[in-house]
Amino acid sequence: MSDTVCLGAIAGAFGVKGEVRLKSFTARPEDIAAYGALVSEDGKHSFEVALTGQTSGALTARLSGIATREQADALRGVRLHVPRDRLPVLPDDEFYHADLIGLEVFDTGGTPLGRVKAVLNHGAADLLEIHAPGLTSTVLLPFTREAVPTVDLAARRIVADPPEGLF
Repeated sequence: MSDTVCLGAIAGAFGVKGEVRLKSFTARPEDIAAYGALVSEDGKHSFEVALTGQTSGALTARLSGIATREQADALRGVRLHVPRDRLPVLPDDEFYHADLIGLEVFDTGGTPLGRVKAVLNHGAADLLEIHAPGLTSTVLLPFTREAVPTVDLAARRIVADPPEGLF
C-alpha cells in the first residue's frame, strides 16, 4: 500500500482566470476539498483546493498558486494525492480502491485467477477488472459478498467465488 492515495485529477482549464476542471474520486465528489493540501503524484506541486462550482462530469476549482488559464491548462492530467493518514479509517467490510489494485485473486479452491488491474464503477456497483494469465482480455468480476467473500489486505489476496463460466 502506498503512503498516498489519489483523490482526483485535473481535467484541464475552466475559464480564463486560472480555474480548473477537477475530477474527484472521493465517495462524495465535493469532499476532495476537505483533506487539506493535495500533492501531485511526483510530489513537486502542492495545492490548496477551493471549489467554485460544477460542470458536466467535473467540479470547478481554484488551486493555490494558479492564476492563469495557461497555468491551469498545463496541469491537465495531473493526479492529486493526499497522505494516507489523512483518510478516515474504514469499517472492516469497506476498502479504498487503491488498496485493491494489484491484489492476487484466487478461487475458493486456491487456484490463481489473476490480479486486480482496476476497480470500476459504471453506476450500479463496483467491478474488479482482473487480468488473468493466458486470456486476451480482462475479466470483470462483480465486487459483491457473493462473488468476493474474502479480501485479505494483509496477505495481499482476494478469494473469489466467480459466477459459472466467467473464467
